[in-house]
Amino acid sequence: MIPIRDINPTSRTAWVTLALIVANVAIFLLWEPTFAGQSEQQEFFFCNAQIPFELTHQTSLADGGAEAREAIQGTFRTGEGDAAGLQEFLDQTCPGKSWLASLFVSMFLHGGWLHLAGNMLFLWIFGNNVEDRLGRILFVAFYVLGGLAATGLQVAFDPNSAVPNVGASGAIAAILGSYLVMFPRARIHTLVIFVFITFLDLPATVVLVGWFVLQFFSGVGEMGRELGSGGVAYWAHVGGFAFGLVVAWLFFRSRGRRDPYTLPPPPPGY
Repeated sequence: MIPIRDINPTSRTAWVTLALIVANVAIFLLWEPTFAGQSEQQEFFFCNAQIPFELTHQTSLADGGAEAREAIQGTFRTGEGDAAGLQEFLDQTCPGKSWLASLFVSMFLHGGWLHLAGNMLFLWIFGNNVEDRLGRILFVAFYVLGGLAATGLQVAFDPNSAVPNVGASGAIAAILGSYLVMFPRARIHTLVIFVFITFLDLPATVVLVGWFVLQFFSGVGEMGRELGSGGVAYWAHVGGFAFGLVVAWLFFRSRGRRDPYTLPPPPPGY
């Protein structure tokens, strides 16, 4: 199921959501080495993206000493000499990397065109309504905290990984979780691909619960894969969604509540 748009109008322009989309696209096109070779892209992510080992040890791979070399060896199945070589390369290429700043920078980095396009589609479809309900300042705080919660769960499953993690999907997953609480009956115009291909207007509950179940079981399946093989950060999606669901249920489920498809009453004498 691929959501195309929701049938859930907002009361004002979602400027923050639009700004986040513009920022993500601009960073992808103007800062990331999007049009360079694979080695340049990998170097960029090592220097700027969040890496679980760096978060749990509060230091960079370059400055992590023997523990970092062990993490590199365990992640990429490489020798000690290769691990030491990567450490030296990173020390020369991106000295002084801030593991703390990388937590926030990673939320605006993407690994490819499809990665960016998918995230921005979901952000626009569901973010504008959540922003409308929460207000702009609260929406920004919710987005960032959701991204941090997503990172926390992903790191918890592999705290010594040396693989860079990138993408806005954890923060966007938090938006999906909150949307499920706030607008469970909203209709989502969805492309359904299953034996046949068609468009259906499905309840948000069906689309979002289905998405979450897919992420959860994909994450369980990923647990059997070798470390260092990369892939989708499914547990970040699960963590972000759970954060959004719980926080919205506890604090926001009645905030500005309205029925997404109730038309305003007709004027007197109509």
